[in-house]
Amino acid sequence: MAGNDIGGLLGGLLGGGKGGGGADMLGALLSALGGSQGGQGGGSLGGSLGGLLDILAKSGLAAQKDSWVGSGANQPVTGAQIQQALPDDTLQQVAKDAGVSTDQAADELAQVLPQAVDKLTPNGRVPASLDELVRQQKL
Repeated sequence: MAGNDIGGLLGGLLGGGKGGGGADMLGALLSALGGSQGGQGGGSLGGSLGGLLDILAKSGLAAQKDSWVGSGANQPVTGAQIQQALPDDTLQQVAKDAGVSTDQAADELAQVLPQAVDKLTPNGRVPASLDELVRQQKL
């Protein structure tokens, strides 16, 4: 449920007309991470996004993560890097929700994460909530 809400918002931020696959998958990822923290749906965007960024940084992707949050060019990541960074159960849940393999899920997340994180952190910081993000984006 929350994954669909976040996926819809991400679809809008990312130019949504592309069928929403990557945005929906990222929404499922943020929901899976938020759910593991006991968060409740809409208000947990900051916690789940912040948690995702922490996971990536601790997995050797700090430079990439910093490039997405900061200004300037977004550094790419690979599906293999995403697979190494994310907990197995989280990636398996995202893949299951999307109806794809874990390899496909990781590859798609690698494609969408740089642009999505860039859009989700317009002021160089993680928004505290979905409501704050909507206000920042004037959606």
